[in-house]
Amino acid sequence: MITPSLAVHAGSPDSAVPFVGDTVQWLERAVIGLNLCPFAKGVHVKGQIHYAVTLANNPAEVLEALRSELSALVAASPEQRDTTLLIVPHCLNDFLDFNDFQDAAEALLEKMDLDGTLQIASFHPQFQFVGTTEDDVTNCTNRSPYPTLHLLREESIDRAVEVFPDAEAIFERNMEVLRGLGTAGWSALNVGAGATAVSPSRETVRPQP
Repeated sequence: MITPSLAVHAGSPDSAVPFVGDTVQWLERAVIGLNLCPFAKGVHVKGQIHYAVTLANNPAEVLEALRSELSALVAASPEQRDTTLLIVPHCLNDFLDFNDFQDAAEALLEKMDLDGTLQIASFHPQFQFVGTTEDDVTNCTNRSPYPTLHLLREESIDRAVEVFPDAEAIFERNMEVLRGLGTAGWSALNVGAGATAVSPSRETVRPQP
């Protein structure tokens, strides 16, 4: 696997690396390991996922980090950086607050005239589908170690849809996989916050200026 890049907002690279380590473990064991997203393995192996961490503790600073990462993604070559995961470990830990923040994120996307070029998806440790209970294991399809904003290129989404046109089938399969795994099986994956201790020398990330 090619070493991906890391950017840090409102903090030092060394202090951010553990959060990336947890996120990479979640990606490898859950998203890729359970094949929850058929497109994730390719960009992961090629090192095309850019990891960004904001250590901010207020939504305004998180929004500024999002602005910076949206600009950086659209300016980057898709071959070098196809997608970005913006990890927010110290803010928006309440799922309802996170949902509210997504309105501001979408408004920023439109203000930057990037609507139709980039798209923002999201993951959260407390994610809950409407109509489910908090402990419903199917919620884990969208649960990440930390609040995370996933920045995607619309062109990449279009290519993915051409390969897998039936998105509903992927969703239903994921529900079946999680039900089969069960809560104990999900816990055994060890993909939550603090699941792994990562040293600054870990080769899964590379701090960038």
